[in-house]
Amino acid sequence: MQINPGAAEFPHRQIAAQLKAQVRRGDWGPGERLPSIPAIAEMFGVAKQTVQRAVDQLRVEGILITKPGSGTYVRGTRRRLNRLSRGRYGGFRGYHTDLAARYRQQLVSVGRAPAPPEVADAFGVADGTELLCRRHLVRTEDSPVEVGASWFLPADAAGTTLERGEAFGRPLYQEAEEATGRQYVTATDTITARQPSREEAETLQIRPDTPVLHLLHVAYDARRKPIEVAQATWPGPMTTLTEEYKIPSPTPDPDPDPGLILG
Repeated sequence: MQINPGAAEFPHRQIAAQLKAQVRRGDWGPGERLPSIPAIAEMFGVAKQTVQRAVDQLRVEGILITKPGSGTYVRGTRRRLNRLSRGRYGGFRGYHTDLAARYRQQLVSVGRAPAPPEVADAFGVADGTELLCRRHLVRTEDSPVEVGASWFLPADAAGTTLERGEAFGRPLYQEAEEATGRQYVTATDTITARQPSREEAETLQIRPDTPVLHLLHVAYDARRKPIEVAQATWPGPMTTLTEEYKIPSPTPDPDPDPGLILG
């Protein structure tokens, strides 16, 4: 392991590139602990602060994680989000068993809460209006990968099972359809990238400067009235969004107007 003092690239970036290459080669597998910061500094012949900057960079990129009092480890596999929120509905109107097998969703709280601006806008109510909110946390075997919430109008949810502080044995949208008597017909997904809130960073166990991907999912009935507004936030460097779709076949040009004479 060595760096090139004459290179234009900063030393900590050179070290980060070499550590990343070792992870890709499999020198350290997912969940495996790296040598200590002083040990890596000795390998490269640099100050510990330089190695710390390299490790910090790889943490932001989602390659490494640091466990206080334990050390620095290679993070597990990335979370792959196929079809964005369409995954919640599966290939048919039923439970998406593939997602259930890979991730564990935990219900965190159920109750009235002031609607944040994006949720209020989706429902067409004033900011801070009290709505029913069901908050959840999604985990893999080694770490939290999503914090989220589903919002409903009190007029739709009052006195229904949606107010219960318990998880359902089926997808939430199916419970909401039965509780509200309204069927999900269309939905929109809006994805944005931003910095996490303090609470999000703590819950997702990421640095405050690690970007996150944020989803706003609005589900409508046949009259284009929102039934549910859902939010989900994922650690950006550890998340990939994959969308597969068909490309229309080319269509032949229409026949020219026979009455048109070119001269």
